[in-house]
Amino acid sequence: MAGEWLFHLTNGIMALVLDNGTTNGGREMITRYIFGDPIETGAVTAAVPAAEGVRHFSVSAGEKTVAFRHRLDAGDAVFGLGETTGRMNKRPGRYISFNTDTADHEDTNPSLYASHNFIIVDGKETFGAFFDTPARVMFEIDWRGSGEIKVICDTKSLRLYEIDGGCAYDVCRELIAAVGRCYLPPLWAFGYGQSRFGYATQRDFRDVADGYEKNGIPLDYICMDIDYMDGYRDFSFDPKNFPDIAAFVSEMKERGIRLVPIVDAGIKVEPGDPVYEEGVSGGYFCRNKEGGFFKAGVWPGMTHFPDFLNSRAREWFGRQYKFYTGAGFEGFWNDMNEPAIFYSEYTKGPKLKGLQFLLSILPGDRRRAKRERDLMKSYRSFFHDADGRRVCHMDVHNLFGAMMTRASGEGLERLLDGRYLLFSRSSYIGANRYGGVWTGDNSSKWEHLMLNVRHMASLNMCGFLYSGADTGGFMGNCTRELLLRWLAFSVFTPLMRNHTSKFTQNQEAYSFGDAEEFRRIIRLRYRLLPYIYSEYMKAALRADMYIKPVEFVYPEARGIEDQLLVGESLMVAPIVTEGAASRRVFIPEDMTRVLYDGEFRCSRIQKGWHTVEMSTGEVVFFIRAGKLLPVGKVISNTRDYDVSDLTLLGDGETYELYTDDGLTRECGPENIRTLTKTGKS
Repeated sequence: MAGEWLFHLTNGIMALVLDNGTTNGGREMITRYIFGDPIETGAVTAAVPAAEGVRHFSVSAGEKTVAFRHRLDAGDAVFGLGETTGRMNKRPGRYISFNTDTADHEDTNPSLYASHNFIIVDGKETFGAFFDTPARVMFEIDWRGSGEIKVICDTKSLRLYEIDGGCAYDVCRELIAAVGRCYLPPLWAFGYGQSRFGYATQRDFRDVADGYEKNGIPLDYICMDIDYMDGYRDFSFDPKNFPDIAAFVSEMKERGIRLVPIVDAGIKVEPGDPVYEEGVSGGYFCRNKEGGFFKAGVWPGMTHFPDFLNSRAREWFGRQYKFYTGAGFEGFWNDMNEPAIFYSEYTKGPKLKGLQFLLSILPGDRRRAKRERDLMKSYRSFFHDADGRRVCHMDVHNLFGAMMTRASGEGLERLLDGRYLLFSRSSYIGANRYGGVWTGDNSSKWEHLMLNVRHMASLNMCGFLYSGADTGGFMGNCTRELLLRWLAFSVFTPLMRNHTSKFTQNQEAYSFGDAEEFRRIIRLRYRLLPYIYSEYMKAALRADMYIKPVEFVYPEARGIEDQLLVGESLMVAPIVTEGAASRRVFIPEDMTRVLYDGEFRCSRIQKGWHTVEMSTGEVVFFIRAGKLLPVGKVISNTRDYDVSDLTLLGDGETYELYTDDGLTRECGPENIRTLTKTGKS
């Protein structure tokens, strides 16, 4: 009804909104359009008015699809799509939202592990569009010179949200506010983490902790990949290698190190196993075409998939984490939740396992085409009970991993008193309320370091603030130079984890000879924690981005994709080219240049293009005009985190510092205090 007032959440503040999507102040906001009978994804939590007559797209329906077209102006850029390959400006390109277990992160691959169906058109007119459907969606953006955006949804039932704003940055913040408050990790989750597919015994983990301690390199957590399990079964530990897991967790915590186990999406078919038996008796698993429980082969062999679209199944799965929390665990990473399938009860031919499967997902492997055909057949052969609504998995595929994250997050909220670490490989917009993401099985390539830079901005556009990549690369052998340069960028990302595969050389920061340069860079991370933690928490609480493209604030930086703004004060410009000792950097205003070589060395740098030198053992970044950067003392672990004696760098006058005990769930503006240039509050 024209003129009817509704309430709308904008940047954490309730604002009056007219049914046509405009605020009482005249600023256009979000409008929702409903097509068919869409399944509830839970992506948007704000009350958004429904309307008819899509403003920015022409709409045409096929027999089983609906297509949206928008004509682009010559100068339009198109941002968004979260975790996809290619440039930050997605024009031109072809991208497919279909969560896929793949080690192919090259620009020619249209699908990765996540689906973030949000685009921002920035140019002659600026608006955003979120295509809220968990079915397969194809985005053709000026593809083959078409001059248009074409979005084809493999369903006729979806919600489309259109967001109008003054600039691309405003549009992103509106989407983030509508989705709801981002996940808040504990302070220790902002420390440095080490991981490897291959750590299998208590000795392995002790050796890693010893290596970092002996070399004076800070460390907060070590991730446990599937080798810790008994036969690759979730909610189990190898009894020989971990005879008393609670005692071992306690031992490591005494050293300031938390262990973070992986949890996969499938439950092994094993009569007598209590988790399996509970799942069967409760009917918590996905069904096959015949009505039985669907069986898919993954790491432990045949498994059943919990039906994460069912609220009862989610509650049951979340409850299983008591197995870990009862032993003292406070952090987890969810994997294989696209869901990955090696083979199923409906596919024939060789059953790829272990290394065979890892090789089959690499680009160019001759088995890849058959595996993909078998995968589609399997996906079409199982079904969900979405709280009374039976749906084929293909129609909700992209929601599976997000709902696993939701199940885990809601379970941990009930099981733990404080905040927890949780990040996932597969995701969908809205899952950022429950956990973070990492960008999957990348490789030790310079191109993948550059992709990491682009991903951080694009993921933030979609609300995924707690994010990061496998620093150094998961596949292949990382060189000393590449790891140093990658660490120099990861210093600024919320998730800073070095992770690699068991089929590669050692990649720990002490494994490359003289550890001084590695020690220096990782210590910088801990000196920056007062800033990184503050900026993350403020962004999450204010529905803002933690990392953003430089051009979102400085339009004259149009097209620059290898520089980013981090929080309110910093600009970073990492070296992403092998053998480079310097790079060209665009300074959009007079700034403070900071070179860190164990000490912070500050100098003024004028607006314009500059050649900036930085050796592999140095990190160079920039403080924006009128801003401050709080830095702390050298520490080796977040348990030594102290904001009582900070140094303020930059030419600003005040800084808003967020501070709490690092675990409390009572997070809000009352935890923010203002620092002045003298360091007094």
